[in-house]
Amino acid sequence: MRLGLWIDEENLRIDEVGAAAKAAEEHGIDRIWFSQRLGWDALTLIAGAAPFTSTIQFAVGIVPVYPRHPLALAAQALSVQAVIGNRLTLGIGSSHPQIIEGMFGLSMEQPARYMREYVEALGPLLSGEPVAYEGEKLTARGHIEIPGTEAPELILAALGPRMLKIAGELTAGTTTSWVGPEVIESFIRPTIDQAATAAGRPRPQIIAGACVALTDDPDASREWIRARFGPAGDMPAYRAVLDRGGKAGPEDTAVLGDESAVAKEIERFAEAGATEFLLCPVGTDEERERTIKFAHDYARGLK
Repeated sequence: MRLGLWIDEENLRIDEVGAAAKAAEEHGIDRIWFSQRLGWDALTLIAGAAPFTSTIQFAVGIVPVYPRHPLALAAQALSVQAVIGNRLTLGIGSSHPQIIEGMFGLSMEQPARYMREYVEALGPLLSGEPVAYEGEKLTARGHIEIPGTEAPELILAALGPRMLKIAGELTAGTTTSWVGPEVIESFIRPTIDQAATAAGRPRPQIIAGACVALTDDPDASREWIRARFGPAGDMPAYRAVLDRGGKAGPEDTAVLGDESAVAKEIERFAEAGATEFLLCPVGTDEERERTIKFAHDYARGLK
C-alpha cells in the first residue's frame, strides 16, 4: 500500500508549502494531496509547489466539476501536467449542495448523470483527443493539445453506488472521506471492483483519506475534529456513508493514538482493500508535527 500525505495549505506561503512537499519527498511519501477549498486554487498551488521537488507525485482531491467545464478543466490540468513534468493525479467530484447550490447558485439535479457525462467528455480531452460530446446535461466540443504532456491519472471521489460504478467503469479509482476500513471492505471495494470488471478495466485504486493525530489525548483530538469538520456530517453524501459505517460524525472515523495504534489502523485499511492511505494530520500544532514525523518514518519503512 502506498502512503499519501495531505498538506493543509491554509495560511501557508508557497515557499512553506514547497518546503513541506520537499520534506515529504525526501522521506519517501508517495503522493502529496491538496484540497480545493476557499483559498488557494489547488492546481495552481501544485504548479507552484512542484519546483521545490523532483520526483514526488502531486494530487488534488478534489476539483468540484460543476463550476468548471470539461474543456476548461482539461486545459488547466494539462497545463499543470506540463509544468510539473507529468506528475499529476487529477481528482474530481460533485461536491455538495451546500457549496454548489448555496455558494455558486448552480443546480445539482441528477449529479450521477451529470458526472457520467462529465467524465465521458473529460477523459478523452485529458488524452489529447478531440471531442464532440452531446449529452443530456453537458455539451463539449473541442480539442486541448499541450506538447510534452501525458494524460494525468483521473480519480473520482465516490461514496455511493452510482458514483462508485462511474469510478470503476471510467476512471483509475476513487478517494474516500469519513470512511473506515469496515465500509471499504464491505461496500466500497466490492462495488467499485464489480464495475471495473464489467467494463474490462484494471482493479481500481482506493485512496482512503482519514484524519490522523498522534496524540496522548484521543478524546481531545476527537473534539478538535468535531469542532472543525463536524458540519460535514450534515452533507447528504457524507451522512449516508457515516450511517453505513454506524458513525455519528466525522470525528468517529479518525485514526488516533500513539505510533503503534496508528500503524495498526493503517494496516487495517490495507487489509480492507485500500491501495493508498491518505494521511491528513490534525490536532494541535504539536500533534500535527508529531503526526507528520510519523508519516515520514512510516513511509521510509514501506520502501
